Amino acid sequence: MAYGIKLRVWGDYALFTRPEMKVERVSYDVMTPSAARGILEAIYWKPDIRWIIDFIHVMRPIRFDNIRRNEMASRVAVNSRDMAGNRLVCRFIEDDRQQRASMVLRDVEYIIEAHFELTGREEGNPGKHLAMFERRAKRGQCFHRPYFGCREFPVNFDWCDIAPDSALQGEHDLGYMLHDVDFDHDKTPRFFRAIMKNGVIDCQKGTVS
Repeated sequence: MAYGIKLRVWGDYALFTRPEMKVERVSYDVMTPSAARGILEAIYWKPDIRWIIDFIHVMRPIRFDNIRRNEMASRVAVNSRDMAGNRLVCRFIEDDRQQRASMVLRDVEYIIEAHFELTGREEGNPGKHLAMFERRAKRGQCFHRPYFGCREFPVNFDWCDIAPDSALQGEHDLGYMLHDVDFDHDKTPRFFRAIMKNGVIDCQKGTVS
């Protein structure tokens, strides 16, 4: 049995990076289902449940902005060593800085419509999980601050009781979008054809590997 919730999320900027862009970061037009799942898990995560995103309601017009940010040119690998053979545990930005351009979304607002299912690991009480998520969402509590794609773009969130009513009208084909990563099968990425109808994206239609 599924138990559904609605969560309103908004922020100044968002960056849901397209995987086909290798050098400069370019955002999808809207939030991906995997990013929506990450927001829900940041608020309430338990191994007893699995979040499934049903619909994403786009509440504001899609607007892009170009920014430049200082980033690390490389990552510190787990087994990386310096010239003396000592293990590296940090890297200084002054020694490894590069400036990269990003095409980000601005002034975003979405309503995430989702449900959770029990994983079967333990005999849990679904009503308890639903009540705990609602209480945490209304109080602004979270395990870690959720973000829109990058940690410098924090998410504001609130419990939503009303039926979403987007100002966007018409049908828009947003192309193929990352749906989620299947961690149970060799981290296989799965994509879907994102069709936005009157501001609503059905995340359960057209999923492909």
